[in-house]
Amino acid sequence: MTTVSQTLLSPQVLAQLERLELVTRKIFRGRLKGERRSKRKGQSVEFADFRNYVHGDDLRFVDWNMYARLDRLFLKLFLEEEDLHFYALIDASPSMDYGDPTKFMYAKQLAAALGFVGLIRADRVRIETLGQPASLRSPILRGRSSVWRLFDYLEAIQCGETTSLVQGVKNFCLRNTGKGIVVLISDLMDKKGYHDAFRYLLAQQMDVYIVQVLSQEELEPGLVGDLRLIDCEDSDVAEITISAPLLKRYKETLNSFVGGVKEFCSRRGMTYLLAQNKLPPDQLVLSYLRERGLVR
Repeated sequence: MTTVSQTLLSPQVLAQLERLELVTRKIFRGRLKGERRSKRKGQSVEFADFRNYVHGDDLRFVDWNMYARLDRLFLKLFLEEEDLHFYALIDASPSMDYGDPTKFMYAKQLAAALGFVGLIRADRVRIETLGQPASLRSPILRGRSSVWRLFDYLEAIQCGETTSLVQGVKNFCLRNTGKGIVVLISDLMDKKGYHDAFRYLLAQQMDVYIVQVLSQEELEPGLVGDLRLIDCEDSDVAEITISAPLLKRYKETLNSFVGGVKEFCSRRGMTYLLAQNKLPPDQLVLSYLRERGLVR
């Protein structure tokens, strides 16, 4: 695990992340019990309170010692533990294989950081890519012992998937119906747009986080002269001459696109974050995502 984890995240970063936990308003209830406590009273091992016995209650939870003292029946209540299901959905399309580090590597590092936080808190963690068929599920990971499997899985993911954003998100939603947190990590550069894809995520009743990863080269292009540009995803060709007015128009278009995504998310209760590939992923988690309420 050490060799792999150092490729994605350094031991120093892991030590910082170990103090965090994922936060959500929507809990995935399952057979296993996680570390987080619920306000809902249940049948766990941590005592919470008493209430009067009502006919039909389970006699196993009657406090017989109190009955012997007061000659009244009281039921013991316990704090119930709850499971959280965390999903990281990674865009592995060709456009993500750009920048230094590449946007794809950045996405894997961010998924590794958040997945690690989930695993050490006994949450259920699942990492998937947009290109997975609707019928193909990734393994559910749980517990500190699964950290090495998380890193191995992320290391094995390759860039180059051709599934559109909307189809990839739709397939994800068909595979996964539980409540919890889903973090989509993508540059959102899809000619079919992002609106329908986001609507699929909204229908899942999860806490939705959109992390748009862009490279420094995309935000501040240093291109000059006459260029022949080829789209890495559909091979469309455009011949252009770089000039100051063209660069100005490019930045205005990019700002408009980013602003549109942010506004779309804000109006629908989704959390949006723009991440530049030069910003260390651990800083993104420890600072910006903590401010947005994903971790604490």
